[in-house]
Amino acid sequence: MFDLNGRVAVVSGASSGLGKQMSLALARQGASLVILARRFERLEEFKPELLKAGAKEVLPIKCDVTSSEDIENAAKEAEKTFGKVDILVNCAGSSKDKGVVDMSDDEWDFTIATDQTSVFKMTRAFARIMQKKHYGRIINIASMYGLVGNTEIHTVAYHASKGAVVNFTRAVAAELATDGITCNAICPGYFETELTKSVLDTERFQEFAKTHVPMERYGKPGELDAAVVFLASEEASYVTGLIMPVDGGYTCI
Repeated sequence: MFDLNGRVAVVSGASSGLGKQMSLALARQGASLVILARRFERLEEFKPELLKAGAKEVLPIKCDVTSSEDIENAAKEAEKTFGKVDILVNCAGSSKDKGVVDMSDDEWDFTIATDQTSVFKMTRAFARIMQKKHYGRIINIASMYGLVGNTEIHTVAYHASKGAVVNFTRAVAAELATDGITCNAICPGYFETELTKSVLDTERFQEFAKTHVPMERYGKPGELDAAVVFLASEEASYVTGLIMPVDGGYTCI
């Protein structure tokens, strides 16, 4: 089950964090990878690790997901190299964390562009390629913060953008269902990444997690792998519009 040999997967934000983890998960199932990020040198460093993990081929492409031109160029290069794209994982993101009364226009615009509008632009470009083969798996990485508010971190634009990704996922799932393309979202809870480490490492936040996460801990590396592999697989052919929290129970209470 969950064999991805012969499949081509595009992963944005693949130079670090969850994007790196998900790229490895897909590589272990035999997929070929197109890895996108702004930091091209990191992608080149990551390529041998993906090949060792089981990826058939790896194509690193420098891409800023807020740039329509970069995305369209990446889509053309991916299609030229492999002739198709089967799987798209929209994982790139960043955030300016402020509350509603303190956030500037620039901070809001940056977060929405990176975490929300980029998902639209990536999906538009790569879904067009998927339509040609009447097959596709689109997996959007939202957040449990797209489903609920929180009392610990003031990050209003992040909440707004990830909430938009959740309903964007439902809209795209309905729109593209007859094209043989599924669209689902994973909503991670607290996972340590390059962006979150400084917050999650604090004693105050660790106590917050023990109180608010039923499992009383953060997610561990690898605990998102099964979700992304399942949604990318042929076995998930009748699953679309799914919003899947992987959050230790945070959103169930």
